[in-house]
Parts: sequence; C-alpha cells; structure tokens
Amino acid sequence: MSHESRTPEARRLQTRQLVRVIALSAATLVVEVAGGLLSGSLALLSDAGHVLTDLLALVLSLMAVRFASLPATPAKSYGYHRLEILTALLNGALLIAISGGILYKAVRRFFDPVPIESSLMLGVAFVGLLANLVGIALLSRAPQNINLRCARMHVVGDALSSVGVLVTGGIIALTGWERLDPLMGGVIALVIAVGSLRLVREAVDVLLEATPSGIDLDGVSRAIATVPGVVEVHDLHIWSITTGLPALSGHVRLDGSHPQTSDEMLNQIKQTVRDRFGIVHTTIQIESCAYQEMGDVH
Repeated sequence: MSHESRTPEARRLQTRQLVRVIALSAATLVVEVAGGLLSGSLALLSDAGHVLTDLLALVLSLMAVRFASLPATPAKSYGYHRLEILTALLNGALLIAISGGILYKAVRRFFDPVPIESSLMLGVAFVGLLANLVGIALLSRAPQNINLRCARMHVVGDALSSVGVLVTGGIIALTGWERLDPLMGGVIALVIAVGSLRLVREAVDVLLEATPSGIDLDGVSRAIATVPGVVEVHDLHIWSITTGLPALSGHVRLDGSHPQTSDEMLNQIKQTVRDRFGIVHTTIQIESCAYQEMGDVH
C-alpha cells in the first residue's frame, strides 16, 4: 500500500466512504429482516444475520481509521497504526467464523430443506445486491490499506451471498429444487473463507514483524553493500509498522578509506534504500573497522 493511504486527506475519504457503506448496510439489514420474516425464507434471514455481523465489522473498521489518524505520543511513539492491523485480524477471524457457520447451516439445510416464497426472496435479494455493489464501489474509491480491504471483503461477501440468494431463488422458482439453496451457501462460504485467510495471514505477518512481502532482505543488504566504502552489513531488520509503511534498522561497517564523511555515506545509504525499495523509515548505525575490536555490543 502506498503512503497516500495514510495522509489526512486519505483518512477523511476513508471515513466518509465507510460512513456511507455503514448507512447502506444498515438499510439493507432492515430490508432483509423484513423480507425474510414476510417470505418465511431462512436464507434471507441468514443473510440478514451475515449483514448484521458485517455491519459491526464495518463500524470497527471506521473506529480503526479514526484512531490511526491520532498523533504519536511519548508512550506510543509509532502512533496507533497497529489498530488497523488488529481490526483487520479481528474482521478476518470474524469472516472465517461466519463462513464456518454458513457451511454448518448449509449441511443441515441440504438434508432438511425449508420451503420458501421465492418471488419475495428474489426481490429482497436484488435490493441487497444493489446496495452491496454500491458499497463495494464506495470502498474501492477510498485509498486502500489492509483495514479497508478487509472491510471491502465483508461487503463482497454480502454481495456474493445476495447473488447466491438470487440464483437460488430463481432456480427454485423454476424447478422447485430447494436443495440448491444450501449448496450455493456452501460455495459462498468457501469463497469468503479463502479470501479471509489471506487477510489474516497478512495481518499476522505484520504483528510478527516479518519482512514485508515484495522486499528481499538479502537484496537490500546487497544494495547497501554496493555503496562505496561499505565493507559489511549486519543485524539488518525490515518490518512493517502497518501495511505500506515499512521500516528498516541495521549496522553498516565502513572501511574508513573513502573520502566522504560518515554523514555523507549515511545519506547515500538511506537514499539507496529509499529509491530502490521504497523504505523511508530507516535507522542505520555506522561502525568503523576498529569498532569491531571493541566487542559485540549493539
């Protein structure tokens, strides 16, 4: 993710789009609950439960965006960026739990199908699908980070569920084969689960301070070593404060024979890392060859 997703203007746009999607989801929830009760459709009521859970997740995403914009403090020198990661992890886990619940319900419904009013089911599902498509478009226009992607995944899950209800309702209306409903629900659940697992894995990598994907630690080390006067690079670490915000720390040993000052060489090293790998937040400890003889102190 680019740095633009964390600017004040980006935060305002993210907040505005999330508020709009939350309003759409709340309206969709009311329509689907009413439609499910009137039609007797368990599929619609189950989808409404899905929307309710996603609505809560969207509210969490909005809170994360607001907190992440708060300035750093002496106690929290990195600010509140990690709240985005924690929220994404919670949302991803919630989506996986939802998928498991849908799969369980799909198995039960397959062996014990429930008669439904397909015409009302189709109408309500169509309204829900339109609302979800608008929500996906709104979130796609906002600057992206893992939190926004996770929120969008929730809305995509709702849209897939609405498509499943539409297709199922149409086929049931034409053929009367009610077991298609749980089959479609199971497919939707698997799609949601796979996407959610990717988000959870990315969030866990950030929390474990793993090297960000797309950055080769050895490649960074070799690039630093090409700077004239550098004889060794060690204790190199690269991690993410949040998605799209990598940081680097390391020790660089100089041979002392290069005419540039250590400050000039430090600037060249930082510029190399920034230009070639997009890492702006760097902490480099410069060491002389004589420093090695003083012992392994870091």
